[in-house]
Amino acid sequence: MLPDLGKLGDVDRLEGARLFSLGGSAITLGGVISGVIIIVAAVILAKILGRILCRVRERSPQKSTAALYVLEKLVTYGLIVFGVISGLSAAGLNLSSLAVFAGALGIGVGLGLQGVVKEFVSGLFLIFDRMVSVGDYVELEAGVRGAIMEIGPRATRIRTNDNVNIIVPNSAFIEDRVTNWTLKGDTRRIHVPFSVAYGADRGRVRDAVLAAARASPFTLPETEARKSQVWLVAFGERGLDFELLVWPTQAAVKRPAGMHAAYTWLIADALDAAGIEVPFPQTDVRLRSLFGREGDEAVEALGLTGRGQPRVGRASQVEESRSRPPSTNDAASELLTPSVDPMDDEG
Repeated sequence: MLPDLGKLGDVDRLEGARLFSLGGSAITLGGVISGVIIIVAAVILAKILGRILCRVRERSPQKSTAALYVLEKLVTYGLIVFGVISGLSAAGLNLSSLAVFAGALGIGVGLGLQGVVKEFVSGLFLIFDRMVSVGDYVELEAGVRGAIMEIGPRATRIRTNDNVNIIVPNSAFIEDRVTNWTLKGDTRRIHVPFSVAYGADRGRVRDAVLAAARASPFTLPETEARKSQVWLVAFGERGLDFELLVWPTQAAVKRPAGMHAAYTWLIADALDAAGIEVPFPQTDVRLRSLFGREGDEAVEALGLTGRGQPRVGRASQVEESRSRPPSTNDAASELLTPSVDPMDDEG
């Protein structure tokens, strides 16, 4: 059965119906429909390819994350721009004849949307400059600290170790000072302060703390350039002030608070096991004589220590600390088996 030629002619006339003229070009209904279909198809295709590349990036090694993120953005933005240009051409617009109009529009956009354009350009610089990349652990001058999860056209999303997402304008990474703790995928040396009481053997302090730090699973193996050290840095008001200098793993560097807490706990356990006293606020009163009595007799005369009550000495305290079972280091457990990894994104 032959099609109704009259109806086909009506469809052709409807598609060729002229709507208006713009820049010397006739805009028809069929051209507008074709242009919209092309633009919508390009946007959908860009989103599908973007999600595929995002999943590949999440499963890829840490070293290739930044490169895959740049590829993802290039493909997404490129498809959208190509789709828009193709759609406008299919609609019948002569883009070369709209140069003056585009220039005037650009001036209007520059004046009215300066902030948006500024953030968009800053985002492009961040993507291609790669001084900060997706996956880096950064600290901003304002105090924001966390892992970069996404660099968008307007803002960058940072996720803290407490799983809090913070939206930071892209220009903040260009104009302000930014500390990148994992630039080029490297680690860094940290300083963990601690103190011991005056009179402690400095050699025993060093050996005990270094042994604990080296045995930690989140301490990197030592090399000639990266060695764990213990420094005596000051004579404090209550004791000797030391610092443990250690090179942690990159995973530990991304959790600075937990890392410092874990090493502090290890140091405390090491000092307890070695019988080394940690200083605490106290006032010592030395009583030489009272009514002709000296030492313990003078103290008993004041009624501060009853007769027959055993006095707990330092030796018994050391022996008691050595006999205690190992304490649980929650910060170390979090570094080894984190409940929320700053680099795992829910998508």
